[in-house]
Amino acid sequence: MKLTSYGATRGVTGSKHVLEVNGYRILLDCGMFQGHRVEAAERNRKLGFEAGDIHAAILSHAHIDHSGMFPMLVKQGYSGPIYCTPATRDLCSVMLLDSAHIQQRDAAWLSKKHMTFVPPLYGPDDVHDAMRKMISVPYEMRMPVVPGVYFTFHDAGHVLGSAMVELEFEEHGKWRRLLFSGDIGRKQMPILHDPWEPRDADIVLMEGTYGDRDHHPIQEIEHRLERVVREAYERGGKIIIPTFALERAQEVIYVLKKLELANALPDIPVFVDSPLTCNVTHIFRLHTESFDKDFSRLMQEAGDPFQLRRIRYIRALEESMALNTMEGPAIIIAAAGMCEHGRVVHHIKNHCSDPKTTILIVGFQAKNTLGRRIVERRRVIRVLGVDRELNARVEIMNEFSAHAGQKELLKFGLRFKDCAEKILLVHGEETALQVLRDELHARGATQAEIQEFRTPVEM
Repeated sequence: MKLTSYGATRGVTGSKHVLEVNGYRILLDCGMFQGHRVEAAERNRKLGFEAGDIHAAILSHAHIDHSGMFPMLVKQGYSGPIYCTPATRDLCSVMLLDSAHIQQRDAAWLSKKHMTFVPPLYGPDDVHDAMRKMISVPYEMRMPVVPGVYFTFHDAGHVLGSAMVELEFEEHGKWRRLLFSGDIGRKQMPILHDPWEPRDADIVLMEGTYGDRDHHPIQEIEHRLERVVREAYERGGKIIIPTFALERAQEVIYVLKKLELANALPDIPVFVDSPLTCNVTHIFRLHTESFDKDFSRLMQEAGDPFQLRRIRYIRALEESMALNTMEGPAIIIAAAGMCEHGRVVHHIKNHCSDPKTTILIVGFQAKNTLGRRIVERRRVIRVLGVDRELNARVEIMNEFSAHAGQKELLKFGLRFKDCAEKILLVHGEETALQVLRDELHARGATQAEIQEFRTPVEM
């Protein structure tokens, strides 16, 4: 058995891992690198392996850093199936198409402005070709992926449809188990079930995004969001919330709903300025099987949890542009989560110099992204090719993070201390992975090591 990673090594984007077993190659995720536009595009054009050599592919969840290169994979000659959960397939149908449109739109804009041209990686037709290969498999159903290899999806509790992938195979007369964690969720998060708790495994490929720190307690979400909204409302300013269209936006809206029901939300308009978020929110309504008891109860008692008294879901570009000249306080929830593209970039450009504005960060911001520069509170930020002073108040609420914090990651990894041959750490920046590895070692899991880029691990 051999495992090689072609992304998400000492970084948090571009998840791609190839498992070679019994003469077959199985691809786990095919995600897009994100970050500096030109550098990311260059990395994305080189998968690192021949698409036609892959026999089967398995997708852990729909986030673009895990799914975004499947259209390119198919475009380059992959002809096998892509297995995922039903919710993940539904989400990919809108998220991958949105990715293609963004690439086309950005290329046209850069060309118009005579800036560095970055051609699209793929178009809508490539997305349609990839979607035809996606096969939905529900949680807890053991399925063959290639001859002699079986997989089972388990609920990862990260985003709608997210899965840990358990692979079982016979090699040299012995059955072995590999567990790919995908992105590990958190317990007691709004909306979704808690993550599945694994038993044992011979090889573990696990994420370490927050391997060096923990989050604020989930129980503080409502109180902290209420404070941020009320202070901005009293200043008469906008609250701009860059969100991932999948999960984070829905969680923010749900918490706003709970504040509204408790009469703790000021009379402030809320704009969800993202066609993709509108589509994803609709898909959420179709997958009630993924909801936890509290969320299901609120749906029964208070109706649609994604509908507020003063909320408007915006699709038309003209309505989005009108928000930039609107007077008075408002909450603007817009994609994308790392502020690298999408409508939120325009809102940041137009409002970041206003001290009455609040930019509320609710998700992880990778290196070399506009979101990271905002988190670092740079005095001047470059937005759409223009320098802007960052005078806005920057608030960070990592309570909303859908990734397990350090304590939860340690608990997860230590489950395999006495059974795993190797615990390979991926999907984390270098410092986070080093800290997580060292903490696991200190607790007896000395088989934990950081997975390296394009370096085969044989077991």
